[in-house]
Order: sequence, then structure tokens, then C-alpha cells
Amino acid sequence: QVQLVESGGGLVQPGGSLRLSCVASRFTFSSYSMTWVRQAPGKGLERVSDINSGGGSTYYADSVKGRFTISRDNAKNTVYLQMNSLKPEDTALYYCTCTALGYWGQGTQVTVSS
Repeated sequence: QVQLVESGGGLVQPGGSLRLSCVASRFTFSSYSMTWVRQAPGKGLERVSDINSGGGSTYYADSVKGRFTISRDNAKNTVYLQMNSLKPEDTALYYCTCTALGYWGQGTQVTVSS
């Protein structure tokens, strides 16, 4: 059974940082692009960031550009999202996804509040 397991969420003050991790198992992680998607309370899904299979190409939503960095370690089957200069509007449930295969993790909550 395919698994995507996110971790690293939590409560942080505005301006703070968090690093999300997503460990994948039971599929060929290194062959696929990975995406972080978030859902804020009462809102729809927002595509936050993508990274291609080799890690050489990335995408960022305008709302996070310059503050978030996506990366991956194919040897560890892990994708990361480094989030800096966090804002209250970044509060959301963050999902790790492999959209090509339709796989989603269970999500990790990020709350930015003073």
C-alpha cells in the first residue's frame, strides 16, 4: 500500500520557520514529480509548490514565492518544504501529493499565530 507520511507541522509565530517532510513508500518515488498542496480553514485547495523527479525544476505559488523552498532527497524517498517568514495566512493543512498517481498524504497542520 502506497504511503505518503507528512511531518513537521506545528504552531509558529509570524515570521517564524518550519520544515515539512514527506516520506514516500511503495512506489518509485524518484520517477515522479511531487507537489505540496494546502487547504486553509473554510477555503479550497491551493497548489503551493512542485518539484520534478530529478529536483531540477520547481514551481511556487505567488503567495509563497521567495519564502518557501521545495527540495527532495530521492535516496531517502523524501520531499521537503522549507517555510520561512511565515504569515498568519499560511495557516492550513498541508498535504504532500503525487498528482500523477493520485496519491495524497494525511496532511500536517501548520498554524501561524502570535
